[in-house]
Order: sequence, then structure tokens, then C-alpha cells
Amino acid sequence: MTDPDMRAETPVSQEDGRFRVLSRGMRILLTIAGGLVFLAGLQLFVFPERTGEFFAWTIDVPLTAAFLGAGYWASVALEWLAARERLWANARIAVPSVFVFTSLTLVATLIHLDLFHLDSSIDLSTRLATWAWIAIYASVPVFLVVLFVKQMRLPGDDPPSAFAMPRAMALVLSVHAILLPAMGAYLFVAPDSAMSLWPWSLTPLTGRAVGAWVLSLGVAAAHALWENDLRRVRVAAAGYTAIGILQAIALARFPDTVEWGEAQAIVYVVVLASMVAVGLWALWGARSSAAMERKKTPEN
Repeated sequence: MTDPDMRAETPVSQEDGRFRVLSRGMRILLTIAGGLVFLAGLQLFVFPERTGEFFAWTIDVPLTAAFLGAGYWASVALEWLAARERLWANARIAVPSVFVFTSLTLVATLIHLDLFHLDSSIDLSTRLATWAWIAIYASVPVFLVVLFVKQMRLPGDDPPSAFAMPRAMALVLSVHAILLPAMGAYLFVAPDSAMSLWPWSLTPLTGRAVGAWVLSLGVAAAHALWENDLRRVRVAAAGYTAIGILQAIALARFPDTVEWGEAQAIVYVVVLASMVAVGLWALWGARSSAAMERKKTPEN
């Protein structure tokens, strides 16, 4: 059995043609998806009190809109950084969480379609944005599956895993990988019951929308544990850090919305803080690992 601490002794050049590269199609999709989530984040995080004008459905609680917008803007970092990677092994952590989120959001949209801005009495620009929302969530999961199949048909293997996560980091991620999918699935499947565990009021639609985000974050945490390599989880670490910071900003903007005296508010803040801590730790570790790899790799 190979000692994990010795794996860094065999540096890998990304120019080695033996390794599977990120396909052009997947790169393009991640780039486009990053642009789309930037726009969604702009609508929700910057204008959380004007969703009746700017968004696909009206969100009555501004903190909920800001929560969703924070998720979208954090995804910009995840998807655009993944799109810039050369190797598939360093980009693929973005794909499962994006697939889970977009698929669940499509289901939530179809369940609550009557709440979306599709009525002829609504301003045309708002209706067009709503139809664009539906088209995006109906198509992105399909494109992801097709491009994933094509991606896996490309020649090459993964480079050897070189920089294992510290045990403390893996322990925190293990908690996230259990807690977040459980909470996200509960919110999505039974929002009326699960919303009592959330630190502010949700509706069935917003409960499912929040649940889709929470569940996809849990998928990212579980995937990071599976990769167990600081270099391969770098793009997810950036997204993890961003969502924790942006959610904290959202709380600071609308503090009166939260039921601060309840245990769920404390758990929420602790989870956000741990996400930022783990994300920054992983980013620092990935940077240090990359520097070590460059030093160990002989120059041509």
C-alpha cells in the first residue's frame, strides 16, 4: 500500500499527453453556464427586493432571494475556474453538483409552474426571462449528460493523486457530506415539514429551491472526499469559500429575518463558517501543492 504522505514525491507535468484533457464541449458549456449564473446572481443578490420585476418568480422574503443569488454567484467561481482547467481530473468536481442542482431546479419549476411569471398580464420582459429560465433548466442537464459521455470517451487516464487532504479537513467535509444532502433532500421532498428546521421562513417553492442548493453543496463535499486531492478540489474550494462569504453578507443585509434565538440559526452560522474555513484551507493547500509540484518537476 502506498503511503499517502509519499504521493507528492512523483510530480506530474500537465503537458503529459497520457492524461485525459477537459473536452472543448464541456469547457464551452461550463463557460456559458458560468455566465448564466452570473446573471441570475445579479438579479437575486443585487435586487432581492425586486424579484417581481426581474426574476422568474416572486420571492417575498429578500433574504431568501439573496441566499439563492449567493449560490449563483459562488457557482460563477466554480464553473469558470473549472472551464479554465486543462485536465479533466482537475475540472470534473464541478459537473455532478451542477447536474444535481439544475435537475432538481427543473423539477421544482415544473411542480410550481403556476407561480412563475408566465401570465399574459405580466410585463413581456419578465415573461421572456421566465421562459429563458425554463429553457435553461430543461436543457443544461441534458447537455451535461451528453458531454459527460463524450468526455469519458476521450483517451487518457487521470494523473496520480499527489496531495491528500489533511485529516481534519476531511473530517469537516465528512460532516458536510452527511448533513447537507440530508437537509437538502428533506427541504426538497417535504418542504412544508422541513422548513421548521430552517432559520427563516420559506414557502414550498423557495424551500425546494433552497434544498436544491443545499443538496448540491453536499454532493460537492462528498465528491471532494472521493477525490481526496487538494489540486483536484481547487475549483470547488473557491466556490465553497465564495458561497460562505456571500451568505454571510446576505445575513448581514437582512438580519431581522432570521430567528436568532433558535438552534437552527446557530447551526446555519457554524456551517457557513466551516465552509469558509475549509474552502480557504483547501485553496491555500492547493496553491502550496502546485508550488511544490513545480519545484519537483524537471524543467525541459
